[in-house]
Amino acid sequence: MARVNFLKNLSQERIVFALALAIFIACSITLGGFLQADNLIAIVRSVSVLGILAVGMGIVIIGRGIDLSAVAIMAMSVAWYLQMLQNGVSGGEALALTLAGVVAIGLINGFMVAYADVPAIFATLASGAFVYGFCRSQLIAQDATPVPAGNWINELGQIPSRIDQFAQIHLGEIPVEVFIFSGAAFLAFLFLRFTKWGRYVYLMGDNFLAARNMGIPVRPMTVLRYVISALIAFSAGILTASSLHSINVRVVNSTLLYDVILVVVIGGIGLSGGKGGMRNVVVGALLIGILQNAMTILDFSNVYQNLIKSTILLIAIIVDSLLNPRDEQTAQQGDI
Repeated sequence: MARVNFLKNLSQERIVFALALAIFIACSITLGGFLQADNLIAIVRSVSVLGILAVGMGIVIIGRGIDLSAVAIMAMSVAWYLQMLQNGVSGGEALALTLAGVVAIGLINGFMVAYADVPAIFATLASGAFVYGFCRSQLIAQDATPVPAGNWINELGQIPSRIDQFAQIHLGEIPVEVFIFSGAAFLAFLFLRFTKWGRYVYLMGDNFLAARNMGIPVRPMTVLRYVISALIAFSAGILTASSLHSINVRVVNSTLLYDVILVVVIGGIGLSGGKGGMRNVVVGALLIGILQNAMTILDFSNVYQNLIKSTILLIAIIVDSLLNPRDEQTAQQGDI
């Protein structure tokens, strides 16, 4: 009986958390320098940036969608904002234009999926490619755009030190990304769990037709999810720029998007929709962040790192299809 209860309580989330803990312990024992403060801060920072992007992706996937434009929005919006500052546009005007552009892309994604009935995987793939191509050719002069000296983005990274100074609380070594990720995950948790709009997201992901027949505004809710995802992606770009003091748009062509999807899927959010939450995002980001750091210390080439991560993603998708099989209704409605 105890064994049956144990297996019943053994969820994907708990398995992934246990695996992350095991890898962390193994790396602490076998890899020199793994427990050094600089390396631990690097792990936390990478986990946080991945996690912030995964919060937006998770909200979209829970509602049975996907957003392949998130990384393009993240990089190009911040690069455009910094480019406008270099061209002499005032900070307030540049920020307002950037936010308007980000919301516009989210609205376009949502309208294509909700009203034009374009499958989300194609709609967001096309919009992400358009955003990158248009911004890089028409709005941005170079791949790497630095943050101007004295800009608030540079000051953002100094928030823990300022808290140290004024509140006498020792936070200076904790990256600001940790607080932003924690806040974003907590707000998303409150939205999904305690608001009617969040419950609508789960209902739409679980059964799109039933949600529509219940009177849930499924089309506006779909648009809302993609707008939220776009705004979260912009926030992740701001944090990346505050950490590196620049933004490089070549990240759009990197494996970051697949890392975000890997975090969401391996954490336990089902691609079929209606399942999972922010705890899944946290444990998924923790596992992938530790794994990436270990591979970097071991000096694995990018080819082998991508091979390992793609294998894990493939396994995670297969496991997800077994745990969350698509019935006939799922296959016909809201397919990503």
